[in-house]
Amino acid sequence: MPFYQMLCITAHFNEYKHIKELVRQTASHVMNAGGAVRGINSWGTCRLPQRMKRHQQFYDRGDYWTMHFDTSPRTLKSLNTIMRSDPRVIRWTMLKLGERIEDVVKSAEMTTNRTPDVQAPSTSSAIIGSGMGKGFGMERYGAWSEGDAVAQGEQPRF
Repeated sequence: MPFYQMLCITAHFNEYKHIKELVRQTASHVMNAGGAVRGINSWGTCRLPQRMKRHQQFYDRGDYWTMHFDTSPRTLKSLNTIMRSDPRVIRWTMLKLGERIEDVVKSAEMTTNRTPDVQAPSTSSAIIGSGMGKGFGMERYGAWSEGDAVAQGEQPRF
C-alpha cells in the first residue's frame, strides 16, 4: 500500500472536540478500509495566510494537523470525498511519500550522523535571542560567541 501524508486545515473552534472528532473519523476511515495510521501531529492554531472561503463562510484562523498513513488509492479517493463534504475542513492536501514506508525511512547505514561542532550559547547571546520566539532565535542558526557581530549590536547577515 502507498504511504501518504495528509495536511489539513480545519475551522478554529473554542473547543477542540470538533477537531478531535474529525481526526478520529478520518483515522477510522483509513483503518476500516484496511490501512494503517502511522502518526497524527497537531500543529496548533494559526492565522491563515489569507482569508479563505469554504462552505459559504470566511475564515481567518485555522487549526493545522497532519496524518501519516498507508492506504489503497480507492480509500484515498473516498477520503477526499469525506474531506470535501465536511464543513469543518477549510483546506487539505494529500502527498504520496512512497510506495512503502521503507521507501521513506532509510536504513541506519544509509544516513549520516553528524556531530555538532558548535559551542553552547553564552549568556549574553541567550538574552539577545530570548525575545525572538521559539525556533527563531540564535539557537536556530547556531551558537554565537560574544565577539560576533550580533553580540556587538550589528544586524545579522544570513
